[in-house]
Amino acid sequence: MNKRIIITAAILGMLAVITGAFGAHGLKGLITASQLDVWHTAVQYHFYHVFALLFLSTFGRFKNNMIVVSYYFFTFGIILFSGSLYLLACRDVLGWSWLSVMGPITPIGGLLFIIGWITLALAALRHK
Repeated sequence: MNKRIIITAAILGMLAVITGAFGAHGLKGLITASQLDVWHTAVQYHFYHVFALLFLSTFGRFKNNMIVVSYYFFTFGIILFSGSLYLLACRDVLGWSWLSVMGPITPIGGLLFIIGWITLALAALRHK
């Protein structure tokens, strides 16, 4: 599991750098300042939770199911929270006005982040 966590963190970290650079250089002038702020929020939380995944990998040698649960919550939180914000920020550029239905997905991703942090705390509490 440790290897899977590190590989996932590496891939998602690479994507966080790419999306951050794309937002800073490729989207200027294409989206509004408020949409760029949404993009920036997505990148920030994306990075925070890549670091959380890397931290989880330090627990990888311990046989603790809560670490596995945290891994999935953080990973799917990145996909739902940051992914939905990336799409919402670019919906005008993409011409996909229907993407406004993605709005309720963002808080679900945020909830997954919160549960991931709770399960991380429980893993630490259970570790002897």
